[in-house]
Amino acid sequence: MIDLELSESELDAHREHITDFIDEQISAAGADSAVLGLSGGIDSTLTAYLAVEALGKENLHGLVMPGAVSREDNMSDAEWVANELEIPYDVFEINPIVDEFLNAYTEAEGDQMAVGNARARTRAVLNYLVANHQGALVLGTGNRTEALVGYFTKYGDGAVDCNPIGNLYKQQVRQLAKHVGVPDELAEKEATAGLWAGQTDEEELGIDYDTLDAVLALHVDGPVSASATARQVDGVTEDDVARIESMFARSKHKRAAPPSPESV
Repeated sequence: MIDLELSESELDAHREHITDFIDEQISAAGADSAVLGLSGGIDSTLTAYLAVEALGKENLHGLVMPGAVSREDNMSDAEWVANELEIPYDVFEINPIVDEFLNAYTEAEGDQMAVGNARARTRAVLNYLVANHQGALVLGTGNRTEALVGYFTKYGDGAVDCNPIGNLYKQQVRQLAKHVGVPDELAEKEATAGLWAGQTDEEELGIDYDTLDAVLALHVDGPVSASATARQVDGVTEDDVARIESMFARSKHKRAAPPSPESV
């Protein structure tokens, strides 16, 4: 397995680089504060810790947005993070909003993916409602792994002003989280996007994050061939590499601005 382990000095460098980035993004926008959706997962938790370092606890506003399929422990962890960091936060139940969408378009009821994405987009709308009112920026929680394979909802959790941890693979997110003081039980908890009941990231992706990180680092970000990547990563076949490469190619539209025709 390819080693993506960061040294202590590299972790310090990433910490400084990301906190500087957050500060620069806020300043460039002429804002003083940021809004961040707190899910109880490691990505939003690490982003919250770094944002407080960059901006101060009084300048980060957290939103906890439970829905019908949200795990109770995640919502509890989200509020724990807000209280631990002493940041102001609100709790918004998204069920009534999503229900109104389904009342308006009943044909989507039972469509797990469509309804799950509606939940993610509802959270994005609430993030921007609060951010616009406060003259703040919305901080995203996307990491490099999920961006490369398109594992996020377009105009949902992908609808943000910047992604502070977007340069880190998932396993590096966990490493940096521990480095900045996030408790191990949060840093190592099972990842879920909370889109439907029982959903977990790795089950939906069909691969564990460490293996996915390795394939991406070697073959998508790096120059290693599919066959060589399969030889270097335990338990991975060339078909697996091809599937991940296809995920990267098919999700290109998520990483770009909506296309327009060229000028005539």
